[in-house]
Amino acid sequence: MILPQIMSPIRSIAKICLGSPARRQLAAATLLCLGGFPQAAFAQVSLPSVFSDHMVMQRRQPNRVWGKASPGEKVTVTIGAQSLEATAGTDGAWQVTLTPMEAGAPVKLVAKGPANEVSVADVLVGEVWIVSGQSNMAYGLGSAYDADLEVPAANHPEIRMVTIPQRGSQTPIWTQANTRWVVCTPQSARNFSAVGYYFARQIQESLGVPVGIINNSWAGSRAEAWVDRKYFDGHENLLPLVARYDGFAKELAELEAKGQLTAAEQNKARQLSTDVNGDDRPANAWNGIVASHAGYGIRGVLWYQGEGNTPRGHQYRELFPVLVESWRKEWGQGDFPFYWVQLPGNGALKPESGDSEWAELREAQTMSLAKLPNTGQAVTIDLIEDGNLHPRSKKDIGVRLARVALARDYGIQMAYQSPTYRAMQVNEGKITLSFNTANGNLRVLNNGVAYGFTIAGADKKFVWADASFNRDGTITVSSDKVPNPVAVRYGWADNPECNLYDNARLPLTPFRTDDWPGKTDGVLVH
Repeated sequence: MILPQIMSPIRSIAKICLGSPARRQLAAATLLCLGGFPQAAFAQVSLPSVFSDHMVMQRRQPNRVWGKASPGEKVTVTIGAQSLEATAGTDGAWQVTLTPMEAGAPVKLVAKGPANEVSVADVLVGEVWIVSGQSNMAYGLGSAYDADLEVPAANHPEIRMVTIPQRGSQTPIWTQANTRWVVCTPQSARNFSAVGYYFARQIQESLGVPVGIINNSWAGSRAEAWVDRKYFDGHENLLPLVARYDGFAKELAELEAKGQLTAAEQNKARQLSTDVNGDDRPANAWNGIVASHAGYGIRGVLWYQGEGNTPRGHQYRELFPVLVESWRKEWGQGDFPFYWVQLPGNGALKPESGDSEWAELREAQTMSLAKLPNTGQAVTIDLIEDGNLHPRSKKDIGVRLARVALARDYGIQMAYQSPTYRAMQVNEGKITLSFNTANGNLRVLNNGVAYGFTIAGADKKFVWADASFNRDGTITVSSDKVPNPVAVRYGWADNPECNLYDNARLPLTPFRTDDWPGKTDGVLVH
């Protein structure tokens, strides 16, 4: 609807336009002087789709609300007793920052401009987490173990969920069509991230406050797709990733410019289009998915990805910290918690030990703990299911992530850190290992025999090793085939068979005591 106060000028200009050419020129000049005012009158105040009915806003911290309107237009945002004003910039963008709120009864969020208002109902305030990564994070509750029991019981009105569409783009998408928060019910939970659901349920039950989960995972995606292009600058080992896909884009543009293509050229163009717009190209997932809600108030991020990067595990040591740091900078919310799932096993069990791309990727994930503040890792090396790339035991994973959050972010004392390797000592043909353990000495469940260790001499040839437990919590490893050992590895395979836990049933983190070159050293693209 056009505002009444500008109807009179518009009618006058319309009459002039019916006159001579000179009078029509005068009308055009008049419209120009009005700065497109009649057009601006039709503009609607809008919010990105992450602001929708049933949403959850982060408690106890400032929350940013943003949207679009006509340049120079005043927008008023109200929620509860708060009322804030903003003026849209030359690009039409506006934003306000709400003061911190406590968890409580549902409220309404309203953004109002001169021509319209947008009302968001049933807004809860509580804890908001993003779950992201690739297929194992996208994996739905209805496909996980005990789905026949879990799905019908998924009635949790204080858990809210939203799934962001999977889109690839080299330019930021500010809002996602047909994207809405939903209340957790058996119907809405069935296809939602199983890890996200189990995490949310544990957090909600433990804290007694609403929980919101934003699922922006993309099956098959590689880590580089989740990083804004500018963060690759200065990283020589990462720039080949950008160059490769820019080359694909150039080749596709050249084919499209030809117009008439042969059958072979058409097939090539289709493949290149997948490469250019898919989930592997640097920045595609960031711009196409995350940009639409970057800056939304959150407690932290849960990450389950790495499978797509296993051929470049050594490069992941640099790439993954860049990803985490880039998200934190773009969010503008400081070093928020960033917790991830270390990759489980994959493929068939191997009768012999050896190098492993998957083990090197897991090592890169563990290394990131020391490189980045406010991070945590859920070890899942024990969740092996006949080499299944998508283990169905998603409840164990969600609960292990919840342990990290409850202990680190919510002050609840509980075990959450898997044991890690600390040091080794060689003595009389044996190697004694010590560990960082917060939850008692390592043990084998059901008093079985420890396995998963390999040992090598200076020839770097690893063989299976025997392990014995010592009273002081150390473990001594040896093999008759290696009289002069120099290195030990544990859980070092694509799909290792290993069985050591602490008293909280958290598995020992896979490790190696050596730093010998691996399979993925120097591999920058694949």
